[in-house]
Amino acid sequence: MNNIGKFPRLNLPNDSEQPTSSLAESFQSVQDCVPTLDTQLSLKITPPSVARTPFSIQQEPVQLVPPYNNNSALKAAHNAAKVFRSMWREIKVLVIDADTDRRHDLKVVLDFLGEPAVITDGQNWQKYAELSSDSSQDYIAILLGASHTNEKLLTRLQEIREWDNGIPVVIMDGIGVVEDDWESALRHMVIAKLDTPPKYSKLLDTLHRAERYREAMALRQKQSLQHPQSQLQQRRPLHLFRSLVGTSREIQAVREMMSQVADKDVTVLITGESGTGKEVVARNLHYNSDRKDKPFVPVNCGAIPAELLESELFGHEKGAFTGAISARAGRFEMAEGGTLFLDEIGDMPLNMQVKILRVLQERCIERVGGNKTIAINVRIITATHRNLEQMIEAETFREDLFYRLNVFPIEVPSLRERQEDIPLLANELVARLEKENRGSIRFNSGAIMSLCKHTWAGNVREMANLVERMAIMHPYGVVGVKDLPAKYRHVDFSEEEFEVDIDLPEVQTTVVGIHDTTLLPEEGIDLKDYLTGLERNLIQQALNDAGGVVARAADRLSIRRTTLVEKMRKYDLQRG
Repeated sequence: MNNIGKFPRLNLPNDSEQPTSSLAESFQSVQDCVPTLDTQLSLKITPPSVARTPFSIQQEPVQLVPPYNNNSALKAAHNAAKVFRSMWREIKVLVIDADTDRRHDLKVVLDFLGEPAVITDGQNWQKYAELSSDSSQDYIAILLGASHTNEKLLTRLQEIREWDNGIPVVIMDGIGVVEDDWESALRHMVIAKLDTPPKYSKLLDTLHRAERYREAMALRQKQSLQHPQSQLQQRRPLHLFRSLVGTSREIQAVREMMSQVADKDVTVLITGESGTGKEVVARNLHYNSDRKDKPFVPVNCGAIPAELLESELFGHEKGAFTGAISARAGRFEMAEGGTLFLDEIGDMPLNMQVKILRVLQERCIERVGGNKTIAINVRIITATHRNLEQMIEAETFREDLFYRLNVFPIEVPSLRERQEDIPLLANELVARLEKENRGSIRFNSGAIMSLCKHTWAGNVREMANLVERMAIMHPYGVVGVKDLPAKYRHVDFSEEEFEVDIDLPEVQTTVVGIHDTTLLPEEGIDLKDYLTGLERNLIQQALNDAGGVVARAADRLSIRRTTLVEKMRKYDLQRG
């Protein structure tokens, strides 16, 4: 791969110059776009030519020659001008870096990739960015490099967040690290760190992640503007909705159906494979309904023995059966005014299906052993991973109950059907671990690509278990393909290796064994200095080999982690 430094330097404008205008911005006024009619009523839209360094683009006039009358031609001219202006709205990357060479090289690479870039040295960058675009929403990401004033990374991130709290930030190497004790929103703004020169695949992967992040934040801000009160009320249970994260069409369709039915007091049937988050959908429906202040009561119909299910749902009176020493309210009564979630409704025995059907029809129950009718005010949401229509054909599920439950069906897609959501979902699962103080982890692009190719039989639940497992095995480390369990490796390890373009002189290395005899020089040595240097070098090698993970380095040296930390402090060693 070509080194960025090998690109020929092009005559790009300096930061002090006025930013290059795009085609739409070069129009001096609306009149510049207004079409002119010649004597033959041919419609012409002739935008001024735009010179863009290093190339010059001359736009040809757009000509339409319709046999219209004057009014039709003017109307067509107005519509054509409107479409023409909208076609030239660009999405850009903002590069803030005091390093002139690196700033120039990034500009060349981004232009080559077809990503328009606005570059600035960091002084009055906000004003410069606003001059270069109509809105901060036109920027897909910020590439953040060095600062003239040696400003701390935390302060610069806070400035960016005040300017636009939904824009992702990619930091360049050597400008600082993101600390674990920073505010969560600031930590999540930084989606990647780029080395210079960046790898082609790494840069494309980062830009793709930035686009997904931008879309997700825009959707979240739109929802908060539409439902400001509900956002405050949902702040408590937000951690329950992690598996609804995503920007794929499938999950957006689920959200759309949920928004349509959440405030409607109708029965909902949620279908989908195990682990897709059916209970999460049910809880989301409850917390977005008028019943959100009342109980949400879940019941797993497959986990309760058939002979106890009736008592569990409807309750029982004292002495109704052996062991019933006191009266007990059932789940229907416990959910009064709220929502009753019947999970795995397909596992309910036929005799209970008849009684559930009567409850749906009459909206009243009777306790086991009692003769008093109790009116209920409960919304019923059901879920199953089974195909109920096939069960109807096999006569293991009542058809009349199916149509009572299937008022508003929602099918939750499997994870393999929305693989584009896996990177964002992984970030959210890691964020949940961090919030619960259970560690942290990061996946590199190769690992994410491998996870996207997995079939995920257990869906979101399986992925959550994998993230937690990796956080235990590689605490605060970066997980690559080779670190994943064998069943999740669908990418060759060699794709993770970095190529080195610099020709290094051949150096013959010598590996010293533990049992090798070391020869004493004729002039003698300072034994204390020799042993100190040897220990320091071996510790640094172990840290480099372990990628800076102290626990792994301690294992390679067969010492305790705390001992290694003390020696690192003694020798002033840093992680690799």
